[in-house]
Amino acid sequence: MHVAKKPKKVGSWQAVGAVLAHCRKQARFTQEQFAELANVHVDTVGSIEQGRLALQPDRAEQFDELLGTGGVLAVLVAKMPVRERIVRFAQGLVDHEQEAVSFLSYETQVVPGLLQTRDYCRAVFDYRYPAIESETAEQWVNARMERQLVWQRDRPPVGHFVIEEGILRRKVGDPEVMREQIRQILEYTEPVHMSFQIMPQDRTPHAGLDGPMVLLETPEHERLVYLEVQRASFLVDDPDEVSDYHHKYGMLRSQALSPDGSVRLLKALLGAS
Repeated sequence: MHVAKKPKKVGSWQAVGAVLAHCRKQARFTQEQFAELANVHVDTVGSIEQGRLALQPDRAEQFDELLGTGGVLAVLVAKMPVRERIVRFAQGLVDHEQEAVSFLSYETQVVPGLLQTRDYCRAVFDYRYPAIESETAEQWVNARMERQLVWQRDRPPVGHFVIEEGILRRKVGDPEVMREQIRQILEYTEPVHMSFQIMPQDRTPHAGLDGPMVLLETPEHERLVYLEVQRASFLVDDPDEVSDYHHKYGMLRSQALSPDGSVRLLKALLGAS
């Protein structure tokens, strides 16, 4: 198995944190003094300065005002690549996702990130174990919502999704969160460049029992496969292996409900929820 090469890293929160630390010291504040002034915990300041915690846009503006830095921090944050704002093990996907011309996605546990509502996404992170800090979760939610801007490109990618029926029956968040999530999926079935199919719970034979996958095509028409298990992930670019995954995905499409049948099931679930 060959792992696809990743584009060179163009920025990091360590760099942003170093700038913040420099500006704080120039203003003659200790971390404790600045944390009190900004009404945040001193550990938060330390985590941001060390690059362990991303500096959010609203907080960057607040820090600029307190430190008199003329908007420097806000500009740095605004220029950070999307890949830097997400959990590290998923960065390989986002390197290619933002320019991909097509997505073929099969999911087994949760609604795919590119289709999630904000509340559903937040519930997914709230259920994460071990638990993560509330501020970190909010950063990841914001990053995932930003990734969904791919559907608003002038020439949006072709998107096709196959998800297990059990995902839609699992209550993530309260009932209204699930209703809103199903409504959003229904909206995503309307554009001509997007399609959605549900794999029935009792369907056998089943070509996807090995787990989820995302198949991408780049603007250069290179085909890649993204695989993720727990906190590990990798990109596959070996042509023979990629071909195998495409055949597997094609079989999944033939085994799942048709797009029209999937829409009917979504509406039935929405009416029953």
